[in-house]
Amino acid sequence: MPQPTSESSNPTPPNRREDDALLPRLQAGDPAAFEQLVRDHAGRMLAVAKRFLRSESDASDAVQDAFLSAFKAIGSFGGTASLGTWLHSIVVRASLMKLRTRRRRPEQAIEDLLPQYTADGHRVQPGGGWVPAVDQLAELEESRSIVRRCIEQLPSQYCTVLLLRDIEEYDTEETAQLLGINANAVKTRLHRARQALRTLLNPYFGETAAAGGPAGP
Repeated sequence: MPQPTSESSNPTPPNRREDDALLPRLQAGDPAAFEQLVRDHAGRMLAVAKRFLRSESDASDAVQDAFLSAFKAIGSFGGTASLGTWLHSIVVRASLMKLRTRRRRPEQAIEDLLPQYTADGHRVQPGGGWVPAVDQLAELEESRSIVRRCIEQLPSQYCTVLLLRDIEEYDTEETAQLLGINANAVKTRLHRARQALRTLLNPYFGETAAAGGPAGP
């Protein structure tokens, strides 16, 4: 199978009709159809994997694992979702598996990034103002690299929940299933991750957002 790269994909994602036309050939074991599948989807799958894995080689390995899983399971794929959606879920799972098995890096404690309060309830270090939602910032080209660096500073369990919920847009129950935790744990981690990310983003966006955006969370 070709090594996935960001250039492996067509610039325009295949539509549902194109995927549906490819499916019978895939299920018949047509090698050319598998090559087409890689060309159509590898670039976008690599981009997803790189959001979870900081290493290009780890992300590439996750995409390779995802395609192998997809090829093994293609015979049972019922087509209720598009091939792109199906492959997206597979590469997310492959990336999470890669995260679980690789050596953990030293991490900053989440408590260091959360708001601190005095005994009478006043915030010790007030934030710089309103910060846009993670998904809104991520849509702005000039903001993406900053947001990405800040997300990467979060401890892995909080980073992963934030990526699944706010970037990949999985709901709470889906995120819980992917991570093997309960829904309440997802909500708690997500709340703390958003608070911590707000602390990290404030130096970059707090003052500007406060001047031009609404006050509040």
